[in-house]
Amino acid sequence: MRSDRAKKGVTRAPHRSLMKALGLTDREIERPFIGIVNSKNEIIPGHIHLQRIVDGVKAGVRSNGGTPMEFPAIGVCDGIAMGHAGMRYSLCTRELIADSIEAVAMAHAFDALVMVPNCDKIVPGMLMAAARLNIPTIVVSGGAMLAGKVKTRGASSLSTIFEAVGSYSAGKMSEEELKEYEDSVCPTCGSCSGMFTANSMNCLTEVLGLGLPGNGTIPAVFSERDRLAKEAGHQIMEVLKADIRPKDIMTEKAFMNALAVDMALGCSTNSMLHLPAIAHEAGVELNIDIANDVSAKTPNLCHLSPAGDDHIEDLHAAGGVQAVMKELAKKDLLNLDCITVTGATVAENIKKAVNLNLEVIKPIDAPWSVTGGIAVLKGNIAPDGCVVKQSAVAKEMLSHSGPARVYESEEAVNEAILGGEINKGDVIVIRYEGPKGGPGMREMLSPTSAIAGMGLDKDVALITDGRFSGATRGASIGHISPEAAEGGPIGLVQEGDMINIDIPKGLIELAISEEEMKERKAAWVKPEPRKVTGYLARYAAMVTSASTGAVLKNY
Repeated sequence: MRSDRAKKGVTRAPHRSLMKALGLTDREIERPFIGIVNSKNEIIPGHIHLQRIVDGVKAGVRSNGGTPMEFPAIGVCDGIAMGHAGMRYSLCTRELIADSIEAVAMAHAFDALVMVPNCDKIVPGMLMAAARLNIPTIVVSGGAMLAGKVKTRGASSLSTIFEAVGSYSAGKMSEEELKEYEDSVCPTCGSCSGMFTANSMNCLTEVLGLGLPGNGTIPAVFSERDRLAKEAGHQIMEVLKADIRPKDIMTEKAFMNALAVDMALGCSTNSMLHLPAIAHEAGVELNIDIANDVSAKTPNLCHLSPAGDDHIEDLHAAGGVQAVMKELAKKDLLNLDCITVTGATVAENIKKAVNLNLEVIKPIDAPWSVTGGIAVLKGNIAPDGCVVKQSAVAKEMLSHSGPARVYESEEAVNEAILGGEINKGDVIVIRYEGPKGGPGMREMLSPTSAIAGMGLDKDVALITDGRFSGATRGASIGHISPEAAEGGPIGLVQEGDMINIDIPKGLIELAISEEEMKERKAAWVKPEPRKVTGYLARYAAMVTSASTGAVLKNY
């Protein structure tokens, strides 16, 4: 066992004495040490209940002959960090989480790990650590929040209240109605109830094979989630005995499966940041350009919030991720021989899966659309690509041309939108919000929701070198690469320039000549970077492009 290096032999008597200071018995010290990574805190609604999940994992570990040892991981609530300087610290925590897990796991020679995340950057951060460490690992998440119920509209989620702010600002909603939304849309603990980034990554963990079936969709408040936690604790001992490691599971084929299910589910555009970053740690090259090839042959089967009215609880009741995978398998769209933490293959895992609701999970022969939920666009304004959740874009906006309205920050555009300065047909450009320029590549749900709430989502497009929340809908195009701070063409756009967007064709173009583009490039002066200190300053110096997952440079 790996843990023997810290506990076996005469020379490790001092080490064992410290273990006994923890209250461990000789019998417990002799067993495999299983590290339980607990990201519970009291600021994230998706994490407030995670001690319950961790306790279930520990029970499962003990039931199968292991000694569980809990240690913490940090987390940021994107919803609470949204719209202010705090959001600069969201994406960059992904690397902190991976690094800190590596440090603790290596320092204490754990034999295996069970990781317990739930929300946006915590899930991919843990998956990155799992790939980097490559010791037997299972991920069991905290589960999704139940959908809220608003009297005037029924099922609702966090995106609903963000859009309600826009409706209130446009005079379409009273303060009393806004208060009802505020009190109703987030009714339980758990990751926010739509197919936003957290639930996207929890579902894709299941597809990648590092989470047990049900990990992506069982609601947080269901006892079924507690049973899953116990099963995960029990199963990690079997994974350890079989010596099945993350890199055995997260192969190139597994990542292709993840991309296919991503398209079928209509996941968050942030998956196009996180999947390449996780693949990078696993030694798999995953260029986002391949997303369009996968999308071209993978139908979109689910319209979960914000694309539609269904929520994660509805997907779970319909058969969950395994049922979606079974639909895709009917058209040979998955690699079925991939091994998973169940000890079985994808084919064996989905054998008993049943699609119980053909409205929530469309059958493969009658999908919402014949192409997937995400599209990668390229053109002279985004030579290295950009990303849009096309399944959440109104048909009227799949192709759009309009004049650029240029803003240098999220704060500036929010003021313009709520101040009534945006007109139908405009293309809002938000720049210097990328990984380096932000720094931190802020998620910008506030402006997109304000546009939707004001009823302009079928008339106005937004493009940025920053990124958007999984809760965003409309023609919101993010991750434009190279970013403005690195001299990308988005930094050369001028007020009133025409921008042409054709999502079905994968094109985004600034309507100026090559000669004009060269002249602007020659005249461009790099602005002074935003003054940041501490971790943000180090992050800005080390982070790479969104097109490569915004991973840190390897030295």
